[in-house]
Amino acid sequence: MRIIAAALAALLVLPGVAAASDPYWELKPTGTDARLRGLSAVSAQVAWASGSKGTVLRTTNGGRSWESVAPPGTEALDFRDIEAFDARTAVALSIGEGESSRIYRTSDGGKTWRESFRNTDPKAFYDCVAFFDPFRGLALSDPVDGKFRVLRTWDGGRSWHVNDTKGMPDALPGEFAFAASGQCVTTSGNHAWIATGGGAKARVLESRDGGRSWTASETPLPSGEAAGVFAVAFRTPWRGVAIGGDYLKPTDPTPAFATSDGRGWKAGTSAPVGYRSGIAYRGDSLVAVGPSGTDTSRDGRTWQVADTGSFDTVDCAGRTCWAAGERGRAGRT
Repeated sequence: MRIIAAALAALLVLPGVAAASDPYWELKPTGTDARLRGLSAVSAQVAWASGSKGTVLRTTNGGRSWESVAPPGTEALDFRDIEAFDARTAVALSIGEGESSRIYRTSDGGKTWRESFRNTDPKAFYDCVAFFDPFRGLALSDPVDGKFRVLRTWDGGRSWHVNDTKGMPDALPGEFAFAASGQCVTTSGNHAWIATGGGAKARVLESRDGGRSWTASETPLPSGEAAGVFAVAFRTPWRGVAIGGDYLKPTDPTPAFATSDGRGWKAGTSAPVGYRSGIAYRGDSLVAVGPSGTDTSRDGRTWQVADTGSFDTVDCAGRTCWAAGERGRAGRT
């Protein structure tokens, strides 16, 4: 669902939570003022980012320079998610009602793009995309006729097919997914997870068969019109995390973090302070980002403030993490 712009307050630091003494991120100027909510880390040298004003960027030299490689004629689109396989191949998703929701694919580093999907259902609103491998992937829409809609691809994003909804549980009243960081759907192995909010409960929907069928589990995260699970990440199918909060209250200290062992969700013993829209594994440790800062954890139980700059999304490739956000802000660590 489209994220409404909100004024950002200063980061609250609770007693016992260490503040960052040095910047965690090495900033990598992108040359754009677009808000970058889509991000895909390929390696320490290669990353793709996407966002508002039809923006798609690529770096192949560790962020020293960025190329603008967006599909032509897409300046009015908002590319909220991008998934890259290497320096040449990527799939970008734009959000919005009706035909604003589209998927494009490139196999030559963004020199040319092919539009592989355009939504024609006015009730659908696509939020994010994820891949199991270079061939199989999923794209998620907010509920249509009471159920989340999922697209599936078996050819690396060259074509997409609407999944049968018989295997999808009913959506709660008001439930949707947040197009905040490109992390409302994620995969590990043959498993996939969908993060939700907006309803009476913040939930995570899980598929163990490549996206054909789904089950829903409640999480302890707060939920509401602007609150819920914004991002999910899994190290393995049996080790995952969910994070979020209320984006209209970016420094609200209400805990909004949960862990999963594949059998349900439980509140973390501690959590980052404030709303966090993105999270990623860096090896066995975790990095979480939001408009009021970055937090890190070695074990998911104890968190430390690492940086107070604003980011919307984070992705890691090995030990190298990338982050992106408002006004074209990008960083690497």
